[in-house]
Amino acid sequence: MSKTHVATHINGDSYEFLCNTQQTLLDVLRHELDLKGSKEGCATGDCGACSVMMDDRLVCACLVLGVEADGKKIETVEGLSTGSSLDPLQQKFIDLAALQCGICTPGVLVAAKALLEKNKNPSEEEVRFWLAGNLCRCTGYDKIVRAVLEVAAEARNT
Repeated sequence: MSKTHVATHINGDSYEFLCNTQQTLLDVLRHELDLKGSKEGCATGDCGACSVMMDDRLVCACLVLGVEADGKKIETVEGLSTGSSLDPLQQKFIDLAALQCGICTPGVLVAAKALLEKNKNPSEEEVRFWLAGNLCRCTGYDKIVRAVLEVAAEARNT
């Protein structure tokens, strides 16, 4: 099977790689580039565990081909933190125990970050709507929603 050259930016860094034309972006991230944060929960785009931003659009990496990343800007959960400093969302998830097994957490964090970049003052209903594509089998969503709302409130007060 022939491989295609892809040049992209992921979390602010330039990457070049070869991938099969049928290889998903999720597989490229995890197996070719060793970015293991995005998880495969369903491989059908139903659970959101593999959510990433592609050119400022929330997508399921399991539904995007790796070759489609050529020339694009990709943001994964690894890009949320800066060095050893966690993003406020990551810290709030820890503080409020808004995570359990961790399979859904990367996708939820990426989706929540995307929401807060578009809407600095979301209502609870908007948070729940925005995160509806991310399934969690371990928790009710209350702590997750509360974490997002608290980060939004804290950001508005700074």
